Amino acid sequence: MKHDFPKVGLERLCRLFGKSRGAIYDHQRRRSKERLEDDIILQHVHQIRQTLPRLGTRKLHFKLEPLLKDHGIEIGRDYLFALLSDHKLLIRWRKRKVITTNSRHWLRKYTNLTGELVVNGPEQLWVSDITYIRLVNQWGYLSLITDAYSHKIMGILFSPGFIGTRLCRCVANGIKESSLSW
Repeated sequence: MKHDFPKVGLERLCRLFGKSRGAIYDHQRRRSKERLEDDIILQHVHQIRQTLPRLGTRKLHFKLEPLLKDHGIEIGRDYLFALLSDHKLLIRWRKRKVITTNSRHWLRKYTNLTGELVVNGPEQLWVSDITYIRLVNQWGYLSLITDAYSHKIMGILFSPGFIGTRLCRCVANGIKESSLSW
């Protein structure tokens, strides 16, 4: 306040706001102590993050507790979240969703062949799906053939590369699982 109104005495400014001079000095001491504590906390955070750069705030709070007790500092989880947020030290979430389906391709699109079919028992209708699974350096393909009524998996095949003939093996596995005779 004093730096905003240099020609007005501190005593007069304190009376305007209904505070004592001692309260102003206490506030300044508390603020300097808080800044010092924040600096100690941030130094420990940087020290921990050198070895564990993606460590989240909750685990960081757990690791900081014994270190800060040596300094006589106790902080809560929410205070640590706010402090890290103010200093832009929160870990940002990575987007891991990969788009694997492109329905606007130029290849032929097949219509739904089941249409008005009412399924009222097992092994009347099988449906299939291919699920993409991310491996270390490539994609894996999981082919499933499922009974539409019982939701039982009739055929399954995992393949590191997508080849159509392997899907025939998945259908053959489904036929072996079924009670149908071909």
